[in-house]
Amino acid sequence: MKFTINMTLDFYYVAVGAPCRSVLLCAKAIGVDLKLTELTAGDNLKPEFIKINPQHCVPTMVDNGFALWESRAILSYLVQQYGKDESLYPKDVKKRAQVDQRLYFDMGTLYQRFADYYYPVMFAGADFDPAKLKKLEEAYEFLDTFLENQEWVAGNNLTIADFAVVSSVSTADILGFDISRYPNVSKYFARAKATMKGYDEINHAGCLEFKKLFENRTSKK
Repeated sequence: MKFTINMTLDFYYVAVGAPCRSVLLCAKAIGVDLKLTELTAGDNLKPEFIKINPQHCVPTMVDNGFALWESRAILSYLVQQYGKDESLYPKDVKKRAQVDQRLYFDMGTLYQRFADYYYPVMFAGADFDPAKLKKLEEAYEFLDTFLENQEWVAGNNLTIADFAVVSSVSTADILGFDISRYPNVSKYFARAKATMKGYDEINHAGCLEFKKLFENRTSKK
């Protein structure tokens, strides 16, 4: 596969990845067309890709020669550069700070604890660790508290934080993590599935692929 930086908005991703799906949901919401390149095993380690992104991680976006990675940074860039209004990433300092906090919560707690619990089983053949499950459950207790008396994670309006959080929640859900134990999260998840543009073809389809990959890997234990 040849990697080039073109005068267009290129997006390198894997469909199974929650961070990648969050960006796809955001692009759909603001009507931005991405030139999609789905990477296969080893593509991210090719010299051409490392030239674009020295960390060789996905997702990676290249906008008219400007390369950016880390999904949450891409989310904020897309809406600031291409969003039709500020609703998804408010300019008000306090509202924006809350959106950022939720993004960091997803990165450092919600998705991280999901990865801590599931990825050793998926990629290293480890057994499930009850202590890590408790930490994941605690993360969902935090999220359930955040969602008290509000519809979305950073208030009553959909923001870029929701694209990140719902990608994490849906990935845990598809692997059987019991979302129903957290009533506010359950209502939020149902709302997101019914409201977000392209949810089924972008996010749910990717979740199903992730589940298939997880089952294929763990069935070999």
